[in-house]
Amino acid sequence: MRKLFTILAITGLLFLGTTQSTYAQEEAQQTEKTFHQELKQRFIEGGASFMGIVLITLILGLAIAIERIIYLNLATTNTKKLLAKVEDALASGGVEAAKEVARDTKGPVASIFFQGLKRVGDGEGVEAAEKAIVGYGGVQMGLLEKNISWLSLFIALAPMLGFMGTVIGMIKAFDDIAVSNEMSPATVAGGIKVALLTTVFGLIVAIILQVFYNYIISKVDSIVNNMEDASINLVDILVKQQK
Repeated sequence: MRKLFTILAITGLLFLGTTQSTYAQEEAQQTEKTFHQELKQRFIEGGASFMGIVLITLILGLAIAIERIIYLNLATTNTKKLLAKVEDALASGGVEAAKEVARDTKGPVASIFFQGLKRVGDGEGVEAAEKAIVGYGGVQMGLLEKNISWLSLFIALAPMLGFMGTVIGMIKAFDDIAVSNEMSPATVAGGIKVALLTTVFGLIVAIILQVFYNYIISKVDSIVNNMEDASINLVDILVKQQK
């Protein structure tokens, strides 16, 4: 009897938990659907022609941000592991073996290593290798920061477009007042609504792109710091190798 009661109690708790979970999911889905519908409605109310420009700004900004994130993730290299491989290759097989390690490794750090090792392999010495590392490091830094200025442009452009919509909406409101020759809430409500909606959507776009921008900048800084640190260590390894 006690076992039966325990089974019934557990079954009841599981059923209650499942019911509550299902209800919560349905409520969340209903809320999400309502939010999307509200967002779509407000977008149309803001003026599809003008709000489309803000949407294009968001799409272009996200395209650049996603491309940069993918590129930076592919450019990330375990510099400590690469340095250990290069040092072992130098000790066992000389400069040519170290060049092979750098050539077979992807990323800007490995490319910089290859340029420095190439100068040493050509007999130009450590000083020439150091200059090559510094010069090619600047090239790689430029590749890492490619198109980021466009992303910052879209971040600045989105709220400006929103503020422009605000001005246009206020002008429309005053035009409606001039046409109707009366100052009533119904007369100016349409223009003010457009003004506020364009500003809100412009700010939302700017906030979204700003988050991506900050992440990309932090990622670039991390890669550049690892690149500089690894380059210094490579030069130290080459100096020790020549002694």
